Amino acid sequence: MGGVTDAALSPVPSSPSVLDLAPVIPVVVLQDAADAVPLARALVAGGLPAIEVTLRTPAALDAISAIADEVPEAAVGAGTLLDPQQVAAAGAAGARFLVSPGWSPRLLGALRDSGLPFLPGVSTASEVVTLLEEGVTELKFFPAEAAGGTAYLRSLAAPLPQARFCPTGGIGPASAPSYLALPNVGCVGGTWMLPADALAAKDWARVEGLAREAAALGG
Repeated sequence: MGGVTDAALSPVPSSPSVLDLAPVIPVVVLQDAADAVPLARALVAGGLPAIEVTLRTPAALDAISAIADEVPEAAVGAGTLLDPQQVAAAGAAGARFLVSPGWSPRLLGALRDSGLPFLPGVSTASEVVTLLEEGVTELKFFPAEAAGGTAYLRSLAAPLPQARFCPTGGIGPASAPSYLALPNVGCVGGTWMLPADALAAKDWARVEGLAREAAALGG
């Protein structure tokens, strides 16, 4: 990954663990910020209070702000963060945690400087070791299924017991329990409780029901 900047060497902020907020973190892509509040309320009612809104659409920052302002019982986070500017914008919008699909020294420095809990993305043992050297122990494993799935994470548990993960990418209700059973997994990220047809129809009751089923996977 190259040399780590001075900013990235600053102390890791002391914050509540994102991995302990809920067994499943919904990964939300919103096209219309007006859907943010009813969607968040449905997810919270279903038992999934940690919500990752990805910065993949122009509506994302407004959606985060709306959830932060109007659904205080939700812990809204920002995902798909790729640069320091997005990190700053997410924090200003009211995000309570930050998630990236990967990391660089510059991005890591910005995540730390934000003062918010964060999950940098990794997919190899070398990346995990590098971040452990920097004092970062809570990570996103992405893309989970494509990068080796439960077998890969299980193989990391013994040599790298300090690392804890939120696997995301290709996980559904059938595979989530096997991830959650691993000793180094705190939660999983997924989209299965957010089917496109339910969002298009604004069927928040269906979303709530699917969220309740997902929350129950944590045992």
